[in-house]
Formats: sequence, structure tokens, C-alpha cells
Amino acid sequence: MSRIGKNPITIPAGVTVDVTDGIITVKGKLGELKQEYSNIDIKIEEGVITLERSSDKKEDKAKHGLYRALIANMIEGVANGFTKSLELVGVGYRASNQGQKLDLALGYSHNIVLEVAPEVTVETVSDKGKNPIVKLTSFDKQLVGQVAAKIRGFRKPEPYKGKGIKFVGEQLRRKAGKSA
Repeated sequence: MSRIGKNPITIPAGVTVDVTDGIITVKGKLGELKQEYSNIDIKIEEGVITLERSSDKKEDKAKHGLYRALIANMIEGVANGFTKSLELVGVGYRASNQGQKLDLALGYSHNIVLEVAPEVTVETVSDKGKNPIVKLTSFDKQLVGQVAAKIRGFRKPEPYKGKGIKFVGEQLRRKAGKSA
């Protein structure tokens, strides 16, 4: 039995879950998410979702835990939402946004302008004396992670001075410089 897959998922108030023809739909106050599934039986009883696999094949065992985690993230997302924060570390690194357009100055000869998906809310915080922070918020965990990874990929943190775009709270592996 999958340790993750056998855990039940409780449905919070204000969230509706519908299972039809291999597609599970989750609706909540923040939005609606859909996910296809296969080789798994989904049962909804009294506000609790349980997943059971049809056989003990290796593929079915893997899907058991996967779909349980995906459904739990969908329910969490439409109920509360997800937030990722990125910190720009470096002299002259700036971030600003006008609606869904994120403008990043990262030490290149030009600014990088990124059009962010409409499901993701972008917020930039620039306080004097502190590094600029870009906050991404959405009900879709996969989309927030994908957008955050794309932004981080523009200037990954380097190991000597730590300059670049990093997640807030991320511990960087630092290297010693040249020894004299």
C-alpha cells in the first residue's frame, strides 16, 4: 500500500469535488482545477476522499500516491492558494510590475519583460535598504512553481557572492574565493 496514497483527503467547507469519466474537477472560492486520472478508483463519502488502486502493478502503485498528492494540492489551492516569493540579490537588481507584466533589471544590457499567466498574481516589494522581492500567488501550485522557476532561471544565484534570484528562505551553498 502506498503510504501517501492511503491517506484520506478531507474536503473543507466551500469546496466541491466532482468525479466524471476519468476527470476530477475541484471548485472553490479562488478558482476551478481539473485533472485527468487513470487506473485509480476515487470514492467521495461524507466530505472525505479515498483513493484505491485497481492492481498491484508498479505503475498503479506509483499513480496511487501521485494522484492523491495532486488532488490534495488542488483542494488546498482552491481553498487557500499558494504563494512563492523570490528575492533579487545584487547591486542594481530591480523588479517592477504593471498588471501582469513583470519588468526585471538583472545586470544585463537590457531589461527582461515577462508576461505572467493571468491565473498568477504578481506583486513586487521594493523597500529602501532591502533586496527587491517578487511575490507570486495563485490557486494552481504547478503554475506558480513553473513561473517562479522561469524567473529564477534568468539569473540563478552564483556560489561565490550569492548574487542572483533566489527563493526567500533558500539556503545557498557558498564557496570560498581565491586564497591569498
